[in-house]
Amino acid sequence: MTDSEQNEPDLLEICVEFLNEIGIETSYRRISNKSFLPGLLINNGMIIIDKEALEHPGDILHEAGHIAVVPANDRPRLSERNIPTRKDRETEEIMAIAWSYAACMHLLIDPYFVFHEKGYRGGRDYITEGCRLKSYVGLAMLERIGLTVNEKKAHQLNIPSYPHMTRWLRA
Repeated sequence: MTDSEQNEPDLLEICVEFLNEIGIETSYRRISNKSFLPGLLINNGMIIIDKEALEHPGDILHEAGHIAVVPANDRPRLSERNIPTRKDRETEEIMAIAWSYAACMHLLIDPYFVFHEKGYRGGRDYITEGCRLKSYVGLAMLERIGLTVNEKKAHQLNIPSYPHMTRWLRA
């Protein structure tokens, strides 16, 4: 058992507190129907968490990334059912990956908490290795929506670059 697995309940609480602070609502309750991710679902812009059914607590940051990167006026209607049919679904998925990595770095959480073995269709090592090499998937997209800046722009503005976020929620 890894250190992150041993501390998953504590890390979940840290994530929930962070999400509530930045404006992403969470709620603990039983999920009676099968959700895409066991124990988690997005319903009307809120993350519902069923602690009894939750398999991978780190998935909460990825799901929060979906909420964070959609336009603010779409957020209250965002649900597990409509994410797959959104016009910019693939772009939002990539941004959610980049957003969740930035959240891990902000919270000082090992990225493998989010990028676990059962997720990302076998691409977790590609994602984490790219981040280690500062070849960030989704960075340009997060820049375009005003959530962060790359190293060159950060140097010009004398501010921290990605994975530091200038804002956590898209306007």
